[in-house]
Amino acid sequence: MEERKFIASGDIYDVYESEDGKAVRIYRDAKYKEKCLYAALTHARVETTLGMSSLKIPVLHEVSVIDGKWAITMDWINGKTLGQMIDEEPEKAELYIDKLVDIQCEIHEQYMPLLSKLKDKLSRQIKSLGQIDEIKKYELLTRLDSMPKHIKLCHNNFSPDCVIINDEGTYVLNWGSARQGNASADAAKTYLLLSLKRPALADSFLDKYCQKTGTSKHYVQQWLPIVAAAQLEKGVEEQKELLMRWLDVFDWQ
Repeated sequence: MEERKFIASGDIYDVYESEDGKAVRIYRDAKYKEKCLYAALTHARVETTLGMSSLKIPVLHEVSVIDGKWAITMDWINGKTLGQMIDEEPEKAELYIDKLVDIQCEIHEQYMPLLSKLKDKLSRQIKSLGQIDEIKKYELLTRLDSMPKHIKLCHNNFSPDCVIINDEGTYVLNWGSARQGNASADAAKTYLLLSLKRPALADSFLDKYCQKTGTSKHYVQQWLPIVAAAQLEKGVEEQKELLMRWLDVFDWQ
């Protein structure tokens, strides 16, 4: 049996480095077959699209079954993530956030009509919630339905921990949740992820993103209750207090 080095855990999978220097994402239960196959298809479509961009993405090599569990094998990318750089050099955090904004803007320059719609995924996540009542769901879904429909490439899980910059270029990882949609929704999700893990940098990110793109901050903030509800669906207990608080803030200033 091939030896693999455990690297990290996601919500429903674990990541290993294989003996031949590949990254192997192994889904923890056989019931995640559909999620594995859809993530692989999404990654492949993004890989093709980003071929026209300066950004790089790990090449997907194989979808397989390992010890009865579905797995995706792709290139292992050497280097530190932007998140690691921020943690190790906090005095340079603003420069790294500038870089994060530039990368996200380049992602949003790509159009992905073949991907599923981000709005559809957000709607399904909100409808599945058991933590909120039907009135709150209706308010969130009504707001979601009223937001402009776009077909820009949205990473939908973009944070400093998804970016590696090395001598070969800038790599963006973890594309399994990517969808086509509104760039401001994607920026709102990044703001949320920063607020959960690196709250001191969240407002700086939002200011820089809105300034660079000419987007109204209020417009991005209108997405915050929606992306907070979608994140709540993951069931991470330590995030619940912040997310529930964001659901109740419908008039961001």
